[in-house]
Order: sequence, then C-alpha cells, then structure tokens
Amino acid sequence: MAKKILITGAGGFVGGFIVEEALKRGYETWAAVRATTSLEYLTDERINIIELDFSDKSVLKEQISLFIAENGKWDFIIHNLGATKCANFRDFNRINYEYLKDFTTILCETDGIPEKFLLMSSLSVMGLGDEAGYTPFKPTDIPMPNTSYGVSKLKGEQAVKAIPDFPYIIFRATGVYGPHEKDYYLMIKSIAQGFDFSVGFKKQMLTFIYVKDLACAMIDALEAPDAIKKTYFIAEKRGYTQKEFREIVARTIGKKHVIPVCAPLWLTRIVCWISEQIGVLRMKPSTLNSDKFKIIKQRNWLCDVSNGEKDFNFAPKYDLETGIKEAVEWYRQAGWL
Repeated sequence: MAKKILITGAGGFVGGFIVEEALKRGYETWAAVRATTSLEYLTDERINIIELDFSDKSVLKEQISLFIAENGKWDFIIHNLGATKCANFRDFNRINYEYLKDFTTILCETDGIPEKFLLMSSLSVMGLGDEAGYTPFKPTDIPMPNTSYGVSKLKGEQAVKAIPDFPYIIFRATGVYGPHEKDYYLMIKSIAQGFDFSVGFKKQMLTFIYVKDLACAMIDALEAPDAIKKTYFIAEKRGYTQKEFREIVARTIGKKHVIPVCAPLWLTRIVCWISEQIGVLRMKPSTLNSDKFKIIKQRNWLCDVSNGEKDFNFAPKYDLETGIKEAVEWYRQAGWL
C-alpha cells in the first residue's frame, strides 16, 4: 500500500514540482490548496486535492480531523506553504510562523504527527555571512537574520524544534529557479533585451538550486533514515558571480551583446524604499522593498551542503547552465520569451 504524503503550498511554483516528484515515486499524493488557488500546474488525475484553511485554526483542525478519521494520518508532510513577499512583518509572521505553529499544534492534538515533517525554510535565516573571505555558511553556524522574512522563517524553524520528539527536517534553500518561476525570469528577460542589472560594486557570490533538484532532494530526505531532526542547506555545490550568471543566460538565449548596468547601493536603497511606499499605498507587497534591499545587497550566499551529501546522497543533477537551458525552453514554449 502506497504511503500518503501531504504537500502544503502545492499550487505555488515549487509546490507543483514537489507534487510531480511524489507522484513519480509512487506516493498517494495529497496537494493542499486554498479555495482560490489556481490548479494550472496540478492537472494530473492522480493528485488528491484537499482544501486546508490555514487562516482559521478551528476550521483547519476540523478539516484535518475529518481527513484522519476517514483516511488515517499522512505518512509524510512537506510544509511548503510560505510567503516571500509581504507588505509588513506582521504578514510574514502570520504566514511563515503562526500558520505553521497552528498546523503542528493541530497535528499533535489529532494524533496526526507523520513519520517525518519537512519544513521548507530559507538561507535568509542566516543573515550576513563572511563578505571578506567568502567562507560558506555551515549548518552549525548560529542564524542571525537581518530581514523580516528571515526572522519569520527562523521562528518557524524554532517552532518545530520546540515540539518534543517531533520528527522534523529543515531545508534552508538558496535561490530556486526553473519553469513557472517569475523573479529569475525577469532577470532572464532583461538579459534577452540586452541589459543585465546588478547592485553594488563588490564581488557577489550567488548560489542556486534548480526546482527539480530541490523536489527530488525533499523526497530523498524523507526516505533516508539518517535525515531526521536535522537542518540542511540546499544549493548547487558551487557559487556564481553575476557576470557568470549573465554569460550563461546570454549564451543560452543566443544574445551576443548584453550591457551590464550596476547600480550603487545608495541608489538601490532609495528605489526599494520608494517601491515599498507605493506598495503600502496600494496595500500590495512590492517586489522591491527595504527587506529585499538587504537580500540583494548581501555579497556571500555560499553554503556548505556536505551533511545532505552524507545523509541522503544530495547531488544536484542540474548545474546552472543546464537548468537555465531547460527553464528558457519552457519560457519560450509558454510564450514568456
């Protein structure tokens, strides 16, 4: 009998690929969505769609209790639900921390604790790294987030760790890219138009993980006996400069001449602040804001992935060039490029 797996945030960019990987592995796959979630990338007839209302704890408890009574508990849960863009810290805290805390509390109260619970966190929980010698972050380093987003994700990590005997796994993923993704797409589109915009004049080391590699690593970790009550950085093993990223994209799309445009940090700070104020007035989160400024100004995103290599044979199949080629092909087929 196939094991049951629940994936929250299944309607998002990463969530759809996790669902796809779970189906490939033969799991009875449950995709948690909201009533308003687009099911554009959840069309496989083998997917079991379940609506879960994380905004109302009493409703959520009723929904989970009913599911467990009728089907038994899930064997594995991947909590991929989260917000990367919010107008204020209160929204980050509500979605990335309070929803998670309510969810795990309900699982404990309904005897629904799975064999393993994988939390999708972020490398942003670490805050600033070594921007002189560019030493990679290590899993044993103490997180010191410097953004509202990072603080909310760290609070989520601490919440699952605080539950006695809770079988958590924490993934701190770096920049995730691939088909359906929109932020890196905008960078690719800009390069296709002949311009590559960057921030700050000091060398910046970027790290990436292709979305299919991330989804594969999640299932690998759930299935590995040694991967439990541990935290992992998830990234391609090497880093890239902005110039290397630009050259890979330009080569992939066949763009011979790209003009690099580097904005000073002081100007970027002003632009992010103005964009944030516009977002506040419109009551919508803006792509550029004060929180985002701290992220894009950071120079060192290198991280040590060795414990994942040891515990579940973490070895991304896609380097940046291979991943960009596949993503660009999808963007073209979808009419985005």
